[in-house]
Amino acid sequence: MNIQTLCLSILYERDATGYEIRQLSTKGEYSYFVEASFGSIYPALKKLEKEGFVTSRYETAKGSPTKKIFSITDKGRSKFYNSLFDEIGEDIFRSEFLLFARFVSLLPASLVKQRINEKIERLKKKREHLLSILNSKLSKADIWVLNFGIEMIEVEINYLKTHMQQLLDIAIKENIATKAT
Repeated sequence: MNIQTLCLSILYERDATGYEIRQLSTKGEYSYFVEASFGSIYPALKKLEKEGFVTSRYETAKGSPTKKIFSITDKGRSKFYNSLFDEIGEDIFRSEFLLFARFVSLLPASLVKQRINEKIERLKKKREHLLSILNSKLSKADIWVLNFGIEMIEVEINYLKTHMQQLLDIAIKENIATKAT
């Protein structure tokens, strides 16, 4: 999915500023789909507006700066709908934790255990957040997506718990071997 499609998907459901689109795509409900930077969102919105897929208006609230609000047009709704028929690309997975895990042989086991437990706690908080959203009034599709996310988090937590010792053994063995030489 490209950034234009992400913008259209958000605007399909509500009007938004570029800042709100960024927040939704990094910390909000769209953060599980595609991450978008300000440097990619604003050019995408500008192009979508130039091509007639979105419109914009300025709103001023007392004591607040003027905001540029974007709205999807009928032409934009059609473009987004048609994009749903496009072939779906591969998911992109990146993890700082996995980089850390790859080099546990350089680290003391106590730090490895600490980082694994920190990762588990972050995942539990993320799972609890998703579970709290399930209590909201959602569409069946939204519930399915949230349940998928919750299940993936649970798999990750269980894997970390059941395989933690493997990483600890690597850290301990490598550090003992290093100290012996």
